[in-house]
Amino acid sequence: MAAHLSNNKNGVDSVGMSLADLPKSWTFTASLPPDPMFPTPADAHKFPREDVEPRQVKGALFTWIRPETVEEPELLAVSSTAMRDLGIRDEEQKTEEFRELVAGNKLLGWDAEKGEGGYPWAQCYGGWQFGSWAGQLGDGRAISLFEITNPATKRRYELQLKGAGITPYSRFADGKAVLRSSIREFVVSEYLNALNIPTTRALSLTLLPKSKVRRETLEPGAIVARFAESWLRIGTFDILRSRGDRNLVRKVSTYIAENVFDGWTSLPSRNSSDDGKTDGPISTGITPETLEGPEGLEENRFTRLYREIVRRNAKTVAAWQAYGFMNGVLNTDNTSIMGLSLDFGPFAFLDNFDPHYTPNHDDHALRYSYRNQPTIIWWNLVRLGESLGELIGAGPGVDEAEFVEKGIRAEAADGLVARAEGLITRVGEEYKAVFLTEYKRLMTLRLGLKVHKPEDFDTLFSEALDTMEALELDFNHFFRKLSHLRVQDLDTDQQRKATAGVFFHHEGVTGLGNTDASARERIAAWLEKWQTRVYEDWGPDGDDVNRQAAMQAVNPKFLPKNWVLDELIRRVEKGGEREILERVMDMALRPFEERWGWDEAEEERFCGDVPRGDRAMQCSCSS
Repeated sequence: MAAHLSNNKNGVDSVGMSLADLPKSWTFTASLPPDPMFPTPADAHKFPREDVEPRQVKGALFTWIRPETVEEPELLAVSSTAMRDLGIRDEEQKTEEFRELVAGNKLLGWDAEKGEGGYPWAQCYGGWQFGSWAGQLGDGRAISLFEITNPATKRRYELQLKGAGITPYSRFADGKAVLRSSIREFVVSEYLNALNIPTTRALSLTLLPKSKVRRETLEPGAIVARFAESWLRIGTFDILRSRGDRNLVRKVSTYIAENVFDGWTSLPSRNSSDDGKTDGPISTGITPETLEGPEGLEENRFTRLYREIVRRNAKTVAAWQAYGFMNGVLNTDNTSIMGLSLDFGPFAFLDNFDPHYTPNHDDHALRYSYRNQPTIIWWNLVRLGESLGELIGAGPGVDEAEFVEKGIRAEAADGLVARAEGLITRVGEEYKAVFLTEYKRLMTLRLGLKVHKPEDFDTLFSEALDTMEALELDFNHFFRKLSHLRVQDLDTDQQRKATAGVFFHHEGVTGLGNTDASARERIAAWLEKWQTRVYEDWGPDGDDVNRQAAMQAVNPKFLPKNWVLDELIRRVEKGGEREILERVMDMALRPFEERWGWDEAEEERFCGDVPRGDRAMQCSCSS
């Protein structure tokens, strides 16, 4: 029986609807061109599933394709948080229809007898991988079923099965996903959401006991039912630009503005101070405003679209940095136009603070290390700017009939390029501003302060990170342990030095050239500065009760570290355990709790010191 994973502490399930009754749509496929080999769902449905093979798909954003049928699927787990957010009633997970749907064995919305209705599809996109152009990629093992709208929140999500079989975009692969990587994605998707970090989500995890998948070894297959408001990514634009398909670039851009975001008028205009804040909605999406600058740069609605995508990604990478999360493979095909954490391979959370750490053992150049993530996301966004360059650089002439049909005249090309480059550079300054604003906001909260002061960045943020690196302290544990301290207990140097020991690993002080005394002295000096700031923000007594509660609400006790996930995978896959998945997921859905109501020693072990030999683990992209 599948685990019932709820983050409702009162045990009261929210009311939802059945899968059959929930509003469904196929806006993506109705708005964008399909694979010309299968112009209609009926064409795809008639085609033998076993004859599908990888090929180049041009002039299209997707291919109609149904999931492969699987034998004896076992529903391992369902996230009740996801059920609630999608508007699905909790009892639905016990039905055969639900189990068959998330395994890919049942289609909703398609009438096979009549050959009509909504049909599943796989997206076409490309990507820059490790800085090199990789050509066509696409949903090689992910198949979207339909869009589902929660009637209560009015939010629309695209439900997708990962590991559902070969598609035209599978290249040399088999379209499958292994249980190992599926468990990792299922856990981290919902965990990041619990931290309020923008992310794609996971609804369910299904084991395919009859499906054996060859990676480094032969492994059991699995399917993750996952969802997002959009699965479009920078790689979507990459493939169109590489093929010179300017009409589709415009069409996809328009689709995103009108169907993914809240319309052209919702997109932000520039704030002249470059502080990352919007000036509010503009009155119309197509009337440009002339801004200052030697080139007389003019912004049209496509520049505003670019800005929106840039700002969303800036906020997300700031959250990654504040919580020590690394994606591991930040290629352009893994960078969301909505700024969502996307496609989880060799991800990790920092153990000891090491800015050079990368969880990807194939990343020998450390391209996707912790310290490089903000730079790499901007590198990816510049690739997007290049794809949108013609539309951005056209300025107020972007809707002139001649330009729409034929593009820019040769004699005006240099001016268009210069304008586009200038606007991309300008938006890049906003990227930095938004990133820093969000990073400072989150770090201020994590340190238990109410306001950010300019000197905090050096005296508290940077010094804390330098101390963690030098003393090899656990990044996230540092903040959680800090949240338990009473500022009144830090009044003397002796008290601060005595308290400093709570941040050490169980084996004591580590790090080159450190001694117990020198480590305590360094931490004590930082604690004195922190105590002063706490008194400034919370008053002369530090208001320990309220401050500690505020800190513990943003500093998780539990993190799905790699060593925890490895043990979880081993116990589920090799040991046949099921309850452990429920327990770990409950912790992932409620990471700020102090207790979760099962074995206290096990809870503390999963939340405690990372075993020394398991710190800074790396893994492969293979899944």
